[in-house]
Amino acid sequence: MATISFIGAGSTVFAKNLMGDILSQPELADSTLRLHDIDEERLHTSEIVANKVAEALGVSPTIETSLSQDESIDGADHVITMFQVGGYEPATVIDFEIPKKFGLDQTIADTLGIGGIMRALRTIPVLNGLAANMEQRCADATLLQYVNPMAMNMMALQRTSSIQSVGLCHSVQGTAEQLAGDIGVPVDELAYRSAGINHMAFFLEFGQRTPDGIVDLYPRLREFSAKGDIPDRGHAERSDGGTVGLSDAVRYEMMDRLGYFVTESSEHFSEYVPWFIKEGREDLLVDFGIPIDEYPRRCEVQIGAWEHLRAQLIDPTASIDVIPSVEYGASIIHSIETGTPRVIYGNVANDGLIDNLPETACVEVPCLVDENGIQPTKIGKLPPQLAALMQTNINVQELTVEASLTGNKEHVYHAAMLDPHTSAELDLEQIWTMVDELFVAHGDMIPAMD
Repeated sequence: MATISFIGAGSTVFAKNLMGDILSQPELADSTLRLHDIDEERLHTSEIVANKVAEALGVSPTIETSLSQDESIDGADHVITMFQVGGYEPATVIDFEIPKKFGLDQTIADTLGIGGIMRALRTIPVLNGLAANMEQRCADATLLQYVNPMAMNMMALQRTSSIQSVGLCHSVQGTAEQLAGDIGVPVDELAYRSAGINHMAFFLEFGQRTPDGIVDLYPRLREFSAKGDIPDRGHAERSDGGTVGLSDAVRYEMMDRLGYFVTESSEHFSEYVPWFIKEGREDLLVDFGIPIDEYPRRCEVQIGAWEHLRAQLIDPTASIDVIPSVEYGASIIHSIETGTPRVIYGNVANDGLIDNLPETACVEVPCLVDENGIQPTKIGKLPPQLAALMQTNINVQELTVEASLTGNKEHVYHAAMLDPHTSAELDLEQIWTMVDELFVAHGDMIPAMD
């Protein structure tokens, strides 16, 4: 019987999905689920959700809740992180509103850019504290890390902790499914290999299994792109009741330019590079369907969804639908507990996996998972244009992690000045002033730096 600790279980909707995935596995149905959060009200909601998920599946796990991290992880086999330091308010609001004063627009701001930098400075100390606590209370546990900015967080963990950890994202498998839909190929016939860094990994191979072998699907993707009928990925609901379209024009443009398709969404990718979001270039935003301030809109919708879910749960007769997610968490736990081999995509230390990226980088590569844990696979060299593009992001990641681990504030300025999007929009004096204002606004959410 596995003991699984959820750190940040007040992220109720995400926790619900993972709990549903875990308890749907017969071998994990009697697991102990320990839910931890610092928000008592949200924790109580997640406890109700956990019990209703178990009821819907007809299983009987042990469900425990605690406001104490120590209690939650003590003796755990697996620890899952899903928290957001500083929350939507005030932290995310600060990350968007202060840069906007300087003319720096963002879409998601949780991975790179000034928003990603500040989020990392808030988050790395908390994650490192958890890892240190795990070394004392559950040293053999596996840390399944879902918190962004993924690459920076994992880079810091890899440098400071002996805990077996893997960073998890759904961009690879999610994008593969989207592309299959674009060109009309059944998802279960796909055969692909992806590698790079989180949110900037590329499909090195993308094919279809047939009776005659694997057929390369890149020619079909290029034909699809050439038609110009680039798909919308749906619409995001705004807090005012309106919607904003999520076009995939950015990623198809990058495939045409670089030869490979990137695994994170267009709204994300547009702010990792200097070419799509530019002051005074509304035409680019329109042509490529780039939704400025998209993450705040999503946060407001998610907050509303949580309030709606909590209202539903007040009714003791209300049931919950359990729908399988595309997350890897449950599959990893199942493979480690049962020895069933699987391949997942994980964010791990480079350690010779990708030859033309720095050894110190955090890379996203295929990993075998079984009773021996998580075993990354070697990729070799990436196409040089892809490695060069990734290096522009790794520069920012390295400097931010260095700043956090050493307390050297100068490297925060350096990270911002080398960020592709920030440097394309602001001059050096603006960058320095903006960083100073962000530090003042964050207060003690970020440990003191010199």
